[in-house]
Amino acid sequence: MGTEPGSNEFFGLDGRVVIVSGASGGGIGTAVTRRIAQAGARVIAVGRSREKLDNDIVPLAEQGLPITSVAADAATDAGIATVLEHARAADGELYGLVNIAGGAAPGTWMPATRVTRADWRALLEWNLESMVFFSQAVAAELKSHGRPGSIVSLSSISGMNTAPFHIAYGTAKAALVAATRTMAAELALDGIRVNAVAPGVTATPASGTYVGADAERDRRAIAMGRRARPEEQAGPILFLLSELSSYITGQTVLVDGGLNLKWTHLGADNTSLFLEDDGFRAAITR
Repeated sequence: MGTEPGSNEFFGLDGRVVIVSGASGGGIGTAVTRRIAQAGARVIAVGRSREKLDNDIVPLAEQGLPITSVAADAATDAGIATVLEHARAADGELYGLVNIAGGAAPGTWMPATRVTRADWRALLEWNLESMVFFSQAVAAELKSHGRPGSIVSLSSISGMNTAPFHIAYGTAKAALVAATRTMAAELALDGIRVNAVAPGVTATPASGTYVGADAERDRRAIAMGRRARPEEQAGPILFLLSELSSYITGQTVLVDGGLNLKWTHLGADNTSLFLEDDGFRAAITR
């Protein structure tokens, strides 16, 4: 391996294939895809929407980065099988998986007393089951060839603390942390590391649907005084994926700019101060 930070060899990803699930959308997944490809990996960028892949991922490939975009649903066995077919056909050996797919629409915010079984199951399927079964499939593929590997998944600060009015999402992200630890223990002797990153408030197109821009509020709520950029979540993910973290497994790294150090962003009614829309606040607490 090289020893210079600017060298691709420094990351140990040259000649290796890495799958990024949830690559499109212009947020963390897109930033991760770019960063990993720049580090020398052949990236299989997965998204459910071909239109979003064409908008966010294809331009990266047109810049010369080694990225193949694949339209598939990471929450289904058929989708996972399609992605693995592309990974096997890629130039290089499968090594890594980054589980970014997940999230929660504004309509999923509500009191715990109002959550239906359908709400619960939908959020756990998209945020937890997709991670578990995609990781399972990639780990099985690696083990069948006797290869080492690295799996990194996206949890959330909501899974590391309380998540008022978002119980299903917070529970799914907390369970993802538990699944990461268990899989790490089971796969360690196979040379497969399993870790996670838990972002705090990050400026992405998805979060922009319910988190308004308010620099003064950010300064009050976050120790570093601002929200993260997607690239600042991509860096720790690349670290955990790469050989730079070769002796780390079963860990969840909280990347929140110190939001948890203050944890004062809940108002008297337990709703987030980041929710500047009073109509939305009223709707989720009814």
